[in-house]
Amino acid sequence: MCGISGFIDFSHQIKAVDYAGIIMRMSDAVIHRGPDDSGVWIDIEAGIAIGHRRLSIIDLSDAGRQPMKSQSGRHIITFNGEIYNYQEIRRELGHHTKWQGHSDTEVVLSAIERWGIEEAVKKFTGMFAFALWDRDTKTLHIVRDRFGEKPLYYGWAGNCFLFASELKSLRLHPAWINEIDRDAVSLYLRYNYIPAPYSIYKNIRKLLPATILRIQVSNLRPGRFNAPIAYWSVIDTACDGVSNPFTGSEYEATQHLETILTKSIRQQMIADVPLGAFLSGGVDSSTIVALMQKQSSRPVKTFTIGFHEMPYNEAHYAKSVAQHLGTDHTELYLGHTDVFNVIAKLPYLYDEPFSDSSQIPSYLISLLAKRYVSVSLSGDGGDELFGGYNRYFMVRRIWNKICRLPFWLRSTLARLLTIPSPTMFKHARVYDNLYKLSEVMASKDPDDVYLRLVSHWKQPETVAIGAKEPSTILNDHKQCRRISDFTQRMMFCDQMMYLPDDILVKIDRAAMGVSLETRVPFLDHRLAEFTWKLPLSMKIRNGQSKWLLRQMLYKYVPKKLIERPKMGFGVPVDSWLRGHLREWTENLLDEKRLREEGFFSPAPIRRKWTEHLSCKKNWQYLIWNVLMFQLWLDTQRKT
Repeated sequence: MCGISGFIDFSHQIKAVDYAGIIMRMSDAVIHRGPDDSGVWIDIEAGIAIGHRRLSIIDLSDAGRQPMKSQSGRHIITFNGEIYNYQEIRRELGHHTKWQGHSDTEVVLSAIERWGIEEAVKKFTGMFAFALWDRDTKTLHIVRDRFGEKPLYYGWAGNCFLFASELKSLRLHPAWINEIDRDAVSLYLRYNYIPAPYSIYKNIRKLLPATILRIQVSNLRPGRFNAPIAYWSVIDTACDGVSNPFTGSEYEATQHLETILTKSIRQQMIADVPLGAFLSGGVDSSTIVALMQKQSSRPVKTFTIGFHEMPYNEAHYAKSVAQHLGTDHTELYLGHTDVFNVIAKLPYLYDEPFSDSSQIPSYLISLLAKRYVSVSLSGDGGDELFGGYNRYFMVRRIWNKICRLPFWLRSTLARLLTIPSPTMFKHARVYDNLYKLSEVMASKDPDDVYLRLVSHWKQPETVAIGAKEPSTILNDHKQCRRISDFTQRMMFCDQMMYLPDDILVKIDRAAMGVSLETRVPFLDHRLAEFTWKLPLSMKIRNGQSKWLLRQMLYKYVPKKLIERPKMGFGVPVDSWLRGHLREWTENLLDEKRLREEGFFSPAPIRRKWTEHLSCKKNWQYLIWNVLMFQLWLDTQRKT
């Protein structure tokens, strides 16, 4: 895994002697993504500089150094990621190719020279973000993998076009303009992340997954953006799968699933450095580890973290699965100090406001794994592909029962459901589920249900000053409505936004923050294409999620070790805010401070905070939203 960066100076105002210093500073800003080596490539005449930080995983020799030049000398690449089928592509390219080493980056360059960039990228199975400079046509191509596993930011700073793996690299360019996009703040308050293509800064974007952006120096005016070109599409994959469903038996579906997933895991276990896996003891991570152990001649290294707060602790489940599979298991129980020390690091790790609180355990388990391995496989993606989230079956079941009730009656019932306080329930999850039920009751239609369930601040424009919430796929239904079944529409929306912009951001920044590469076998696009062909009944059955995946897993792990309510990767933020984090929270939410900063209206925030402290309501998610923005804003002043 690596960090990439670069710029094109369209005005040619940067002095030639300054190019190297600028690109080296931009590159070194992401040294955590690539601590093993660095390199730059500069063409003063074209006004371009490209940087690379290397985390050596495959081909540890100098033959894998970047930026890398193609054999013809036409193309220069800075590449972040892994192409898991690179050996197959290498064989397809033929033995006449004069290979310098055995890195996947060299294969990427040769494939592009042979087939062109679009056709080559379609052949790649993997996670990647790269920039390719064509010296003949003076064109820069920036490319991102199908699901957005690897990050790529781009945009304008004056007359300079910038790109990088992380925003911290862009901020080190001398032309950088540090202007916060208030409209993006409203998106952040709603979703707890900023969905692509938006970023927290004006004129800076995230490249959409599965797209290629071309920047041709002779045809582009500074400040303007070309439209990225898609080389793969979730919506086309979904519609094709629904129109051409799998027609085999359940047994055949289980066998086919195991074949595809086994191959994906086998390819992702290729590394020239130590490799392991995260293990929570849930369906997804247990499946990944079971199929890893099946293909390994030695015990797989697995890692789990635990909490002393029992409602949030899954470590004992993971330990039972590890013992059954015979893995080399390491677990670490965390105390308050471990957790609170991470919070100060979050703005630096995530670079823009990001408030999925499971970012904390994600960082800590990455830190644990890095002590023993350089690569760790993860079970992320299983929920989105196999119907794992409670909302997938809860919404349909409830909506079918209440949709005939008049809206005024449902609204009244919804208000009644919000009367109880969290203290009336033994477990916080009971209160959370009651709150979610009230959201369903108050919705006008199924799509409104989904938007309300995934929204934190329901009316973010009333909180974010001077903001107008931009459109996203969730309120622009042109693509979604191509899928008639509502449950499948929710899964599609999650694959388009929640997966790339929350789940994958969370694990990428947490792991790369400690120079650990993570791989996600469920996000092999061939597996995704197969899951869209499966009937919904093979994913959700009798109120249980991931039905088909469970049938396959039961071959390796007894059902009794797996069957339990879904917990997620949560932390007890609600009680922390009232206890150990109270003083810290009070400081960040100070009314005078909020007013002077001018980003948030203090009144609704202070009202939520007061209700949370009194235990009348549990507003942990909304408060954490604001706290993470405030903490991030603090770091902006210091840099």
